Amino acid sequence: MKFKFITRHYKKSRWRLALNTAPFIVLVIIAKYFAHYFDLQFLTLNSLFTAVISANIFLIGFLITGTLSDFKESEKLPGDLSNSLSSLFDEAHITYQNKKDPIARKCMEDIFVLNQKILDWFYKNTRTDEVYSKIFSLNNYFLEFEKLTQAYFIVKMKNEQSNLRRLVTRIHTIRETSFLGTAYAIAEIITTIMIIGFIFLDLNPFYESMFFVSFVSFIMIYMIFFIRELDNPFSYYEKDGLVGKFH
Repeated sequence: MKFKFITRHYKKSRWRLALNTAPFIVLVIIAKYFAHYFDLQFLTLNSLFTAVISANIFLIGFLITGTLSDFKESEKLPGDLSNSLSSLFDEAHITYQNKKDPIARKCMEDIFVLNQKILDWFYKNTRTDEVYSKIFSLNNYFLEFEKLTQAYFIVKMKNEQSNLRRLVTRIHTIRETSFLGTAYAIAEIITTIMIIGFIFLDLNPFYESMFFVSFVSFIMIYMIFFIRELDNPFSYYEKDGLVGKFH
């Protein structure tokens, strides 16, 4: 039988965020052109405007730093989760091979059910408390294993059960807790106001100003999308995920 586990790898292209940003840049270019055509460019470039740009870049950098730690941690959590499931299965399989007891085989089957439950949970088709309940139900087998195997193996399985709870709790926290929502809001507000300012900013020559306005707007909007991508690395229910398998 094959054992499935979630890997945090997406089928979507590395250019997905750039493509999502492109329509906004097209709107900025169109708006800039009409502002120039109807002579609506009434703002002038000054030190205050450049200070706003610098402040926004600093805020975006702060948000990236705050979300990056959870994102890096999320790289290893699915692997740790699959290792704990695999260890539980190995202990139950060894017991079954040794004693041929149907309880051990039923435990192996329930571990596969738990694995599927966790897969569904990653896609938000199962509630977190249902996963906890399924992990808790393994205690019934540990009681039966007292007469089938040594206490050391039961202790090892209990440790893996505890590790499963810890990993599920950590993944749930990363997925459901947004990093400083108010900071996101102010970054989006500043970026929006800054882009509106770019549209009505009088820069010459016009086509050079069009290039720089579209380029800076692209960077700012792209980084907002990028931060939101980092903030929830376990959003399998929103993205096309890839499910890995091992024996």
